[in-house]
Amino acid sequence: MPTKYIYDFCEGSAEMRNLLGGKGANLAEMSKIGLPVPPGFIITTEACHKYWEEKDFITSIWEDVKSAVARVEKQAGKKFGASENPLLVSVRSGAPVSMPGMMDTILNLGLNDTTVEALAKSAGDERFAYDSYRRFIQMFSDVVLGVDIEKFETRLEQARNNAGVAADYQIPAEELKKLVADYKEIVKAAGYEFPTDPWKQLRLAIDAVFRSWNTPRAITYRKINKIPEEYGTAVNIVTMVFGNLGDDCGTGVCFSRSPSTGENKLFGEYLINAQGEDVVAGIRTPVPIEALAKDMPDVYDQFCKIAKGLEKHYRDAQDIEFTVERGKLYILQTRNGKRTAAAAVRCAIEMLHEGLIDEKTAVTRVSPEQIEQLLHKQIDPKAKRSVLIKGLPASPGAAVGKVVFDADEAAERGNKGEAIVLVRPETTPDDIHGLFASQGVLTCHGGMTSHAAVVARGLGKPCVSGVEAIKINTETQTFTVNGTTVKKDDYITLDGSNGDVIIGKMQLIDPQLDGNFKELLEAADRQAKMQVWANADTPEDAKRARAFGAKGIGLCRTEHMFMAADRIPVMEAMVVASTTDERKKQLAKLEQMQEKDFTGIFDAMEGLPVTVRLLDPPLHEFLPKIPELEKALSETKSDSAEAKEITKIITRARELHEQNPMLGFRGCRLGMIYPEIYEMQARAIFNAACKLTKQGKHIMPEVMIPLVGTQYEMKAMRDLVDAIAKEIIETSGVTLHYLVGTMIELPRAAMVADQLAKYAEFFSCGTNDLTQTTFGYSRDDAEGKFLGQYVEKGVFKENPFAELDRDGVGGLMEIAAHKGRSVRPDIRIGICGEHGGNPSSIAFCNKLNFTYVSCSPFRVPVARLAAALSALGEIK
Repeated sequence: MPTKYIYDFCEGSAEMRNLLGGKGANLAEMSKIGLPVPPGFIITTEACHKYWEEKDFITSIWEDVKSAVARVEKQAGKKFGASENPLLVSVRSGAPVSMPGMMDTILNLGLNDTTVEALAKSAGDERFAYDSYRRFIQMFSDVVLGVDIEKFETRLEQARNNAGVAADYQIPAEELKKLVADYKEIVKAAGYEFPTDPWKQLRLAIDAVFRSWNTPRAITYRKINKIPEEYGTAVNIVTMVFGNLGDDCGTGVCFSRSPSTGENKLFGEYLINAQGEDVVAGIRTPVPIEALAKDMPDVYDQFCKIAKGLEKHYRDAQDIEFTVERGKLYILQTRNGKRTAAAAVRCAIEMLHEGLIDEKTAVTRVSPEQIEQLLHKQIDPKAKRSVLIKGLPASPGAAVGKVVFDADEAAERGNKGEAIVLVRPETTPDDIHGLFASQGVLTCHGGMTSHAAVVARGLGKPCVSGVEAIKINTETQTFTVNGTTVKKDDYITLDGSNGDVIIGKMQLIDPQLDGNFKELLEAADRQAKMQVWANADTPEDAKRARAFGAKGIGLCRTEHMFMAADRIPVMEAMVVASTTDERKKQLAKLEQMQEKDFTGIFDAMEGLPVTVRLLDPPLHEFLPKIPELEKALSETKSDSAEAKEITKIITRARELHEQNPMLGFRGCRLGMIYPEIYEMQARAIFNAACKLTKQGKHIMPEVMIPLVGTQYEMKAMRDLVDAIAKEIIETSGVTLHYLVGTMIELPRAAMVADQLAKYAEFFSCGTNDLTQTTFGYSRDDAEGKFLGQYVEKGVFKENPFAELDRDGVGGLMEIAAHKGRSVRPDIRIGICGEHGGNPSSIAFCNKLNFTYVSCSPFRVPVARLAAALSALGEIK
């Protein structure tokens, strides 16, 4: 049986969206349930595929097109191309998913010098007929023939001036006739003869709609919105109905619920005696939909019933386009209405309460991206933005502030209440105080998982990173990009959700959280299989994570605790120490500080597990950079005690210097060579846990050993932790259950996971480092130098540091899970890299039956929804 490429509206349905496109499927569905839809037919998306595969494909289906037109003629009671009562049609695109404005549309097709007179006669309005004709010539010439639209606009402006009127709809018929003749001359001057045969017009228009699937703007839109290339577009050929034939006509757009707030009331506007493009173009000011009750009460009542009926039928808020011709209502389109994040949440919960949808459906009505929008300040969507440069959207939300280049100054001024944006080549742990006090941070170097990005996400601060085009001049306190110089104290705005850097102060809107938000996430938890934990390094982070619904701490990074101003000197002294006794002396001071930290975090998370990762970064990171030390030494008297101390630090820094520190002396290697460091941390953990347990609190500590690659390392570190835990628990006289596990962040760890599982009670996939070691990429270098181009060239669909590489990194995770469970069936497995907050990566973890994902506190709500959507199969 030959493939069917053409469907009349009466043959289609909403379930045929992929074949008929969204617009066509909905028109067919409305026609099927008896709503007033103009007659028409659909050329399928499969025809679009054939169009690109076979030369002159339209010829092969042309007889079917003509037959379909004949059936429309019969329904409409009009004849295509006739000299009396002619049928005019619109030719519109319609992909399976909405791509507003990206593809082409032609209205009023079928007009020529003969049919325009017939239209004028049947309508009783010559001005209307010639206005429709000039619109058709302009639209057809632009879309189909590619004639410069500005030439038509210039001539249209002359027509307004000649007639002495301000608006297009005021131009009289005689002037419009001249305009039509001049439009044809514009087309001729461009090298074309405007087609007068309606059948030729139709054929060329169908060709143009299929071509529009692969225009640069359509390709770009699909790429941004991750719409598959293979979808294709359908072509909808629909009988024209006119809202501009008089005061008993009109046109409008209406939502069944407010797209801004989600309120359950009609939200829309319309115009009397107008065409749809007049509403969109702003030629006249539309009036609220409620006014239709006064102008056309019967039509209004009918529309209200249809709007609510469509919402009930589709079980979602609808965006409806309509026209009234001579007092008769026509529904031209319905689709699920686009809405703000706040409206999406409210609609989902209220429809659940109304019994319109069930809980599973309610959860699927909100996207993780919308939840993220609700958690951070955003640039007012109504505000016009002029983007200076675009970087990596490293931490979501928007920030406005004065440019400051120094972290100390940012901290001083920010803590006094000034709005500051910290601008740095890159950030280091030493900059944390400035970042904390700033509204946001902008860096020239570093990627989505750089220090600035990770810390900013943890603090809930917007961050734009990796803007390599920015050149900072520290002497003049300026940065330059694209020929524009921005000075210290100039205002800039950052949009960390999409990477925009904007000069000046943009209007921001506050996060919008309410009871509906909480109810939605509770529903999501009931649908999810995995728990969501948080990465938290301070009691404040832990409290925030718990408030956002985290069921535990999956990563507490102890190194961040050493970055406070009062601790850095002690840490430096410990690193510089040349003997074990000197090192232990400084470690004793750090132990008191660590115990206080852990007490605060354990207390905040009482009754929930807290996974503490022992010291991971190389020791040199806790020392000042050598050039800074050398500069300080040059400014100091050579024989002073201060000079001797600086010289000592320089010597130690050179000893610790590594060519590739990411693969060097870090992680459990520190514990193996300097066991006293890990012993100090273990004592602090168990002293804090036991003291709180004595107070009657349920504390659940877990110790995580970083960068383990061998069974020997795992056993040695497990023995070290167990010995200290046993001693402190017995001395305290309490019962305390704890776990010891490791991170899977090396390919070898994944391959020998069965060996590690003999001693590790849990695995946590550290996918930041696992991605680096799997690909052999230095994260910051790769993101700053070539990963962007790799995504553009199609090497990767997404940056593998932002979205998990399922084939390589994911393959190793799968091996680790399988091998670990083969030795310890009840081993708990989770993920604690930045991928833990990425919806696609969460879906992969769900597929591997992980127990939890762990992410920054501000992404916990996003991850809770993504975990539910993964369990429901909405994210695969």
